[in-house]
Amino acid sequence: SQAGAAELALPGRRRSGPFRRQAAGMDAGRVVSNPAGAAELALPGRRRSGPLGGQGATRSEQPWGLHFVMLWIKSFHIVFVASWFAGLFYLPRIFVNLAMVPPQSVAERDRLLLMAHKLLRFTTVLAVPAVGLGLWLYLGYGIGLGSGNNWMHAKLFVVLLALAYHYSCGRMLKKFVAGQNAYSHVWFRWFNEAPVLLLVAAVVLVVVKPWQG
Repeated sequence: SQAGAAELALPGRRRSGPFRRQAAGMDAGRVVSNPAGAAELALPGRRRSGPLGGQGATRSEQPWGLHFVMLWIKSFHIVFVASWFAGLFYLPRIFVNLAMVPPQSVAERDRLLLMAHKLLRFTTVLAVPAVGLGLWLYLGYGIGLGSGNNWMHAKLFVVLLALAYHYSCGRMLKKFVAGQNAYSHVWFRWFNEAPVLLLVAAVVLVVVKPWQG
């Protein structure tokens, strides 16, 4: 059948008769023969496997990308913040003991003043990278930037309060050195609770993120 052969040889011509029905059946079999593959192609967020796996990977999945560096910055930020607040927790406790030292106990007073000076110096050193890394995350990576991030504005206010508390500790230590302290040990015990409240507020703001929308 030369006409049938010529009909099959024409690439742009539609098949008719039994050949057309057979081809349609073969196409339908190809469509339904791999439903899993069709479902895989339909998922836009699924990572491809095989030789195309690298092309289907997202940028955040790259282990040495910017996201990976950001996680290291965030980790050190948390470590330095925790260390900074540890110093703010303990320094007022030294003030409590200084306020209770009798005037004749010069050696004990000098020992506590030396401890307070060293702790204040070390706490100040820890505060610098804690605040610096936080600003890097905020300005460099845009964490909390933009509208709808009122939790970050509140957290920045908490950081300012912590810096003011840190500064006030230095001023109080200078008054102890000059013998001009006017507060009792009970007052310093209450003063010592302030950094605890500040840390709780900062953690809640970062984790819960209230007023976000």
